[in-house]
Amino acid sequence: MFFSLVRKYWKTAELEATGHMGDDPMFFIQYIFRFLRVVVLLSLWRTILENQPHNAEMSLAAVLTYTLIAEIFNEQLNPQTGLAWDLLRGRTATAFLQPIGLVEQFSSKMLGRWLASLALFSAPLLLLAPLLGVSAAPANLINLPLFVLSLVLCVSIGVALDFIITALGVIYFEQTIYAVERVHTALTLLLSGALIPLTLMPWGLGEILGWLPFASTASAPLRIYTGTGDPGLLLVIQFCWALVLWPISHWLWESNREKLVSFGG
Repeated sequence: MFFSLVRKYWKTAELEATGHMGDDPMFFIQYIFRFLRVVVLLSLWRTILENQPHNAEMSLAAVLTYTLIAEIFNEQLNPQTGLAWDLLRGRTATAFLQPIGLVEQFSSKMLGRWLASLALFSAPLLLLAPLLGVSAAPANLINLPLFVLSLVLCVSIGVALDFIITALGVIYFEQTIYAVERVHTALTLLLSGALIPLTLMPWGLGEILGWLPFASTASAPLRIYTGTGDPGLLLVIQFCWALVLWPISHWLWESNREKLVSFGG
């Protein structure tokens, strides 16, 4: 039974990966722009922090490692299931007819999109880290397995948030998918710490934002990797948010299920 389920998930991921590579004409070009983005971000942090007084909480080296790892695991730190866009295209009807659950189905598709990115962008960027003058190593060896655990919790929280935001914004409040996706992207960039480490935010904002669920996506695993946060506390916060968000996600989809008819469901 277990291996049968795994085979279904993997087949879904495999189909999504091949389809994603074949259908997107900008598939390979996007990785060139992503690499240029990494170079620009690293250069900006060097320019901003190199001549600044030493930051007791986060050194320049830690910020550079933080930025590099954030780009390597960009898609995992900001999980996007593609559910909203399937609603726009009226594909949810067929999704409910598949032999696996909705969450598992969209998560498998998301994994399929990750496979190509990890092979064609993340792995090469990791190998090129020395040429960029950045250490890609974790703060210490124990932080690596803790980072992996935190990354799993991060993906779980991110998927739950994606389902919640889609259910509220698109289905319940009937806003356009484009508007909901813009709000989702803006909140993630500002509050997750994926772009700017929360520790570097002024007026102690980072300490407040660190308790929100968005920070439990990008900021928590990255702080664990760079040794700039308490792993125990960060993992507990992540675990608590996962326990809170998934029942909310399930309830929202069950209570708004009938409204899916207007989206081709």
